[in-house]
Amino acid sequence: MTPLEQEIAAMIAQEGPMSLERFMSLAALHAQHGYYKSKVPIGVRGDFTTAPEIHQMFGELIGLWAAEVWHALGAPAHVHLIELGPGRGTLMADVLRAARIVPEFRRALDVHLVEASETLMSEQRRALGGEDISVTWHGDIEALPSGQAIILANEFFDALPVRHYMRGRDGWHERLVGLNERGEFCFGLAPGAEALAAGDVQEGAILEIGIVAQRMMSRLADYVASECGALLAIDYGYAEKQMGETLQAVRGHAYTDPLQAPGESDLSVHVDFPALANAARAAGASVYGPVTQGIFLARLGIAPRAEVLKRNADAAQAAAVDAALARLALPGPVTGPNASMADLFKALAVTAPGFPVPPGFEADAARVAP
Repeated sequence: MTPLEQEIAAMIAQEGPMSLERFMSLAALHAQHGYYKSKVPIGVRGDFTTAPEIHQMFGELIGLWAAEVWHALGAPAHVHLIELGPGRGTLMADVLRAARIVPEFRRALDVHLVEASETLMSEQRRALGGEDISVTWHGDIEALPSGQAIILANEFFDALPVRHYMRGRDGWHERLVGLNERGEFCFGLAPGAEALAAGDVQEGAILEIGIVAQRMMSRLADYVASECGALLAIDYGYAEKQMGETLQAVRGHAYTDPLQAPGESDLSVHVDFPALANAARAAGASVYGPVTQGIFLARLGIAPRAEVLKRNADAAQAAAVDAALARLALPGPVTGPNASMADLFKALAVTAPGFPVPPGFEADAARVAP
């Protein structure tokens, strides 16, 4: 057993089974052995690949999206550009490069990165080391400065822990992580039933609830609404509430058992975008979307951008651009090494009340909260 396995097993042996939420939190952020505390998970040598790592087009378009939002804010002389969970810093580096097209916007920026991993902070410092813009790191969102802000959250909410509830004969029971007779982690059910309004479902159905994500969105939406700003969240997930579990573990770009070797693989879930939208509206913000990543990037002009990049490219470079365009924005298979992100991934915008419709969500303006 790894040191983290031993520590969690000792906790369970002493205190009893723990919630999946706590198990996932320990696996991700344990001070010494947590996945995000000790590894560089992103990229070919990591466990998974994110959109910014696939091609520069993604980050460039997000950078121009942020510039348009800045204009909609009234082109203030100072605005915070915030990224939540910035990975290796690739997205922010591409965003800032694209911002050079709008010099006034770039001069208005100071960058704030919310990152819990010292290891990833080092990667981000390398990626952004040549920038002439102030960059400040924060351990959590509570430390963010006041003032107008544009917030980016790419593949951030999927990593937040969830709780599972299973429908039994006498109601809903929380699904817990315990130990079997061989001392291995396994799922079990809490003895006491809980009242959950989840409709008429069959016995054995599982309900996945991201309380941490909802609270996080509530706090961010309140920040955006009170400070007059905007947030863009892009992640894989569903646009309508669904029953069932989506917990998965990835290690070395392959799926593995979520309960095995905590801290050694990436644990994530599909984002419940309706729940995030409801939390944002309840906090007083306006919400646009979700729309699929493919539609969002198409509206931002990814196809014309790809054609521009191919003009001076050799055959191999042009093929790489086409492959990236297909993976990022065109419908295709959702499994395999070149799985399409176009439909599985969604984009959601959260803004201050009265803010103009953000770019990429124009056709969905009727869905905004009053």
